[in-house]
Amino acid sequence: MLIAIKIGSNVLTRRDGTLDFTRMSALVDQIAELRRAGMKVILISSGAVASGRSEMNMPAAEVDEMGSVEQRQVFSAVGQAKLIGRYVELFRDHHIHVGQVLTTKDNFLAHEPLQNQQQCMAAMLAHDVLPIVNENDTVCITELMFTDNDELSGLIARLMGCNKLIILSNIDGIYTGDPSDPKSELIRTIHPADDLSQYIRAEKSAFGRGGMHSKYTTACRVQAAGIPVIIANGKREDILVRLMQQPEATPHTEFITT
Repeated sequence: MLIAIKIGSNVLTRRDGTLDFTRMSALVDQIAELRRAGMKVILISSGAVASGRSEMNMPAAEVDEMGSVEQRQVFSAVGQAKLIGRYVELFRDHHIHVGQVLTTKDNFLAHEPLQNQQQCMAAMLAHDVLPIVNENDTVCITELMFTDNDELSGLIARLMGCNKLIILSNIDGIYTGDPSDPKSELIRTIHPADDLSQYIRAEKSAFGRGGMHSKYTTACRVQAAGIPVIIANGKREDILVRLMQQPEATPHTEFITT
């Protein structure tokens, strides 16, 4: 089984915007356990920009002087190196080799770059190397950027023919109302014919570009391609293992294909 796992910025960052290394370590441990159970994993990881911002610790006035594109380029250049370096260290403890795949929207618009990207990741998986994918923010401008890494994860899942896509956010899934409202209920299963747009808010996350609207849109597209999608809370203890071993007892929303 090949699983694509997308980890959002709000899962990997603390309230102050710095990387949560404890959370990263816990998620790596879980991915290692999935691999020991015979699963192959492609990891789509956000967090580079947040990592770079916290690493540079620039004064607010200096940040304000930078344009938004310049900020993303500088912070992601610094942060991606820090992020992948930490992943290398954490996966090494499990004797797992990882490889970095930085991509752009252009790579999905032309046949040859798309084929090259597919062949690269297929070769990595064949040699037991875990691909860690992120957008190459250093060379992207607004018009050429993915909407967010939710969109990227959906494209990767379809490109590689994954058996499942798991999107980890900071809430349990899609609710019938505001998740903080006790009257709201978690929607556990979404069928292809279901239209839940009335329940989806457009707000974006604190440290990323996405939000539940983006996750819902991506999940519907991936579901339509015949790939089940799970949205779950990446801050819950052992969430990945529990989704595999105790799905009925684990809060999440699943887009099923039948």
